[in-house]
Amino acid sequence: MTEPLTEHSADVIVVGAGPAGSTTAYYLAKAGLDVLLLEKTAFPREKVCGDGLTPRATKQLVAMGIDISEEAGWLRNKGLRIIGGGQRLQLDWPELASFPDYGLVRKRDDFDETLARQAQKAGARLYERCNVGEPVRDPRTGHITGVQAKLGEDKTPVTFHAPLVVAADGNSSRLSLAMGLHRREDRPMGVAVRTYFTSPRHDDDYLESWLELWDRRGPQDRLLPGYGWIFGMGDGTSNVGLGILNSSSAFKELDWREVLKAWCASMPEDWGYTPENMTQPIRGAALPMAFNRQPHYTKGLLLVGDAGGLVNPFNGEGIAYAMESGQIAAEVIVQAHARATPAQRELALHNYPKVLKETYGGYYTLGRAFVKLIGNPAVMKIAAQRGLTHPVLMRFTLKMLANLTDPTGGDAMDRIINGLSKVAPKA
Repeated sequence: MTEPLTEHSADVIVVGAGPAGSTTAYYLAKAGLDVLLLEKTAFPREKVCGDGLTPRATKQLVAMGIDISEEAGWLRNKGLRIIGGGQRLQLDWPELASFPDYGLVRKRDDFDETLARQAQKAGARLYERCNVGEPVRDPRTGHITGVQAKLGEDKTPVTFHAPLVVAADGNSSRLSLAMGLHRREDRPMGVAVRTYFTSPRHDDDYLESWLELWDRRGPQDRLLPGYGWIFGMGDGTSNVGLGILNSSSAFKELDWREVLKAWCASMPEDWGYTPENMTQPIRGAALPMAFNRQPHYTKGLLLVGDAGGLVNPFNGEGIAYAMESGQIAAEVIVQAHARATPAQRELALHNYPKVLKETYGGYYTLGRAFVKLIGNPAVMKIAAQRGLTHPVLMRFTLKMLANLTDPTGGDAMDRIINGLSKVAPKA
């Protein structure tokens, strides 16, 4: 690995040590680049999430050499249980060459720290309690050349310098906004609200998804545009939450914390999803979907994870795509770093958005169409009632929603999904 250029300068600065930032920093450091990883809070710290990881995210953890054994505190799951339309269907994760046949569950407060420490072990220099503010820009070109930050308890002003900066600072991505990159209003947005309950269902080895979300608080029952989840944490608690899309009139007018409380109250009493068993307050977070901030590279800044709107519109999954985009960004940066001239480096870096679009663009376009469709509760109701009576159709749907196919040599379902993703516009 190269020696640190100086304490406050590096080959690359990564802003944000969530899954996207830590994965980017890990792969950059492993390739021998000097990396600064700047995190505004201190670990352990909480993030709003379902805490359920699909085989896609599991594959990323394995690739980073993280110990995912039960002894290390990970709970494995076999698949997805889907409830809706009076039906209950249990689907195992598909048997594939490309992905493991199990998912994982882990609380975000130490999941994120595990990834950040792995990046540190690889050689990344992690600064916690480092609140990044404005970008530093070259006045001639407008390129980002560093960031201003406030460091530690006493908020000491510090300037960090690097020829490349990775924005891994989440949905609000202040760094992207300061560089003139705003959210696209034509892309779907979701919200997740969740809490934890002490529950006898804590060791469930299936992730559970409720496709029909009823609001039964008024004179008339209302079917809402979203889904509910129950994920056993294996530690005596269940993570119970809602994922809601912004594609309906109900999105802005409802208090989703109250909806979650009412939904929990409708559950069987012996599950324990009652106020006295709640171990944490209800918290919410935005889910930026389907490339809702672009371009993913401009003037020395690369966007990864939520900062680039990489959440899967089909199922609200963000961690797998955060980690994958981090790995892709790192590979591109490593190649650019080895180029001899600024023009050659720029040519390599501009490949990053192209690779993202090639990898996810068509699939996310299909996802945007899906979001529009299920934004209509009547469509969601019919889909749940009819679809869940057809296990083969639902296995296809599971592969589609979780983006779990073999790119080559897969079965007929894989070929259909891959074919649809290929022909859909990569916007």
